[in-house]
Amino acid sequence: MNNDKMNFSRLEVPTFNDVSVHDPGIIQVGDEYYVFGSHLAVAKTKDFISWEQIATNAHEIHPIFGNAQENFKSCLEWAESKTFWAPDMIELEDGRFVFYYNACRGDAPKSALGIAISDSIEGPFVDYGLILRSDMTEEPSNNGDVYDANIHPNVVDPHAFFDNDGKFWMVYGSFSGGIFILEMNPKTGFPLENQGYGTRLLGGNHLEIEGPYIIYAPETDYYYMFLTYGRLNPDGGYNMRIMRSKKPDGPYNDASGYEMLDAKGPDRTMFDRISCANHGSVIMRNHQFADSEIAFLSPGHNSVFRCLNTGRYLLIFHVRFFGFGFHNHQVRVHELFLNEDGWFVTSPHRYSGQSKFEYKQSDIVGDYHFIVHGRIINSEISKSKKITLSSDGTIKGMKGQWLYNEDKHYITIKEEGSIFKGIVSHQWNEAIKQYVITFSAMSEDGISIWGSKFL
Repeated sequence: MNNDKMNFSRLEVPTFNDVSVHDPGIIQVGDEYYVFGSHLAVAKTKDFISWEQIATNAHEIHPIFGNAQENFKSCLEWAESKTFWAPDMIELEDGRFVFYYNACRGDAPKSALGIAISDSIEGPFVDYGLILRSDMTEEPSNNGDVYDANIHPNVVDPHAFFDNDGKFWMVYGSFSGGIFILEMNPKTGFPLENQGYGTRLLGGNHLEIEGPYIIYAPETDYYYMFLTYGRLNPDGGYNMRIMRSKKPDGPYNDASGYEMLDAKGPDRTMFDRISCANHGSVIMRNHQFADSEIAFLSPGHNSVFRCLNTGRYLLIFHVRFFGFGFHNHQVRVHELFLNEDGWFVTSPHRYSGQSKFEYKQSDIVGDYHFIVHGRIINSEISKSKKITLSSDGTIKGMKGQWLYNEDKHYITIKEEGSIFKGIVSHQWNEAIKQYVITFSAMSEDGISIWGSKFL
């Protein structure tokens, strides 16, 4: 029997309710999951499928942060900004919630990052002031030198996390001098003293890299850093990438083994996309399946959630849509899987809460919409082509072979010297309103591929 026809028909049809939160950072509180994003947008959910919008901007009286323009005034004044950039929220061991807010001028790395604390996730929050500033050209910067945007960070896009040993960290940065990490005080939420800007993990000379997020995977004993490359506008080539390390503060390597500390632009250059594109393993870029009228653009600035009771990993990000303009964006959630080499790959379709299934090799055989997520950073949309996974292990539509491990659901696809390793799953195909067999895989060079089965 074929799983597509026999088992999937009894699965519950998901009902999505979408929200707009740019740069969504996830946090669990009880049985609810909140995302906090740029412009102080906030939403929550209980299932990652149906979301409730709590706030959309920082200019009205905010339901959580009150009069944010006044409460966080010193941040906006330093950054010469009228709005806030991607924040982060974390719960300390004593149950207090720490909110790391930030702002930036935008056309220059003049930015500030502050801290506010509350006993409740929905406030009220007390502001404890700024902990980092950039663009200090007339006074010493946080590390004691006059600020140099080629080597010092833009102090935005924080992500705070506890490592596997209980140490508390904050990774941050966007363009400018790169991505940096600081060790933090787990009792106060402030950085430990005498670190300056902290340790650089990668970047420099204004490479288009931002939105760092680090998560530990006990299955592999690696720390994975997710980053977004390119620019956030619909034609900016925004794309999500991944690298990993045995320690939270690095060094990090991509799937090819390249040490990301060396990833930076040529000296005193700006926005060198060739240097930027060459390293970091790609997990998603602009794409469109042939059976969908929607092209998904600029997926990025993600967070990740690991479900303790199921071990599932979920990728939470924002995405734009072709033809719908700059301001039309929504939160999306896709499931992440670890392949046999211990690299995360992401599902081709959005998360629907689907149960697990067993797949026979005969279930995998068939025609697929096939997408390649390459390294290029531009407005080009990766569109699907048709391939066929044949019962004899060959692939029609490309010169390759495929192998399947039924016990682990691992799939291996070989094509002209490249070996892609991934996972078979089933996903809700929103375009055709049905569940379909899918596969997701990554090559040793850090290129990702997706397959979504025809019905």
